[in-house]
Amino acid sequence: MNQYEQLLNQDSNERMKKLEIFIPPGPRLGKMVIEGEGIRKSYGDRILVEDLTFSLPPGGIVGIVGPNGAGKTTLFRMITGQEEPDEGSIRIGETVKLCYVDQSRDNLDPNKTIYETISEGQETIWLGTQEVNARAYVAKFNFSGSAQQNKVSEISGGQRNRVHLAMMLKEGGNVLLLDEPTNDLDVNTLRALEEALESYGGCAVIISHDRWFLDRLATHIMAFEGDSKVVWFEGNYSDYEQDYKKRMGAAADQPHRIRYRHLTRD
Repeated sequence: MNQYEQLLNQDSNERMKKLEIFIPPGPRLGKMVIEGEGIRKSYGDRILVEDLTFSLPPGGIVGIVGPNGAGKTTLFRMITGQEEPDEGSIRIGETVKLCYVDQSRDNLDPNKTIYETISEGQETIWLGTQEVNARAYVAKFNFSGSAQQNKVSEISGGQRNRVHLAMMLKEGGNVLLLDEPTNDLDVNTLRALEEALESYGGCAVIISHDRWFLDRLATHIMAFEGDSKVVWFEGNYSDYEQDYKKRMGAAADQPHRIRYRHLTRD
């Protein structure tokens, strides 16, 4: 076991040297990651999802797609315990350590600098088993030189996104929940994030409208298709899109607003 851990650390060390953004490996995942069974969730008389059952694969990258308001972020909030399903259950594996970046990204202290926020006032940062210089780590997210001293209150939405990613990715989780991580990212940071996720040993679940991002990374797709239906598909976004067109026929090419099933009361 000690030899195995040494090999694991050596592999992590090499990947950290090669990658611009390195996601440290968290605890080893067991066979059971996150499972949902018979989930139903509604708001008012609108049913967002009904009878949703899924099992996240260890080491998989799951893309979550669908129109705004379909329930994608609500699913993340149920996984993290911020909300409860109306029916059904969500089980989290005993070995799972969650890291979650939500879409709002509004919990940053506006009076702190970018460097102070990410480094938490420390000169060095631990990435898994490796201790790295905090300023060098912050620079990997395209905050170099004087930019690290900018106050959070003064930065753009894309910069806030990079700050949140930097804070979350250093935590060493083995299951990442990323809600629209590519929003407002510059090309270099987007490429670095893609490469980091490709080399990541844990499970990642990513809400995104960026089909090219999901084409390159996703091993599975969870699609919120409307009418309270969620489809689980093995493959990337292009594979899912072909399957959707095959299932829906001519209707697949017709734009439509999202529809919800409605609760009926006796």
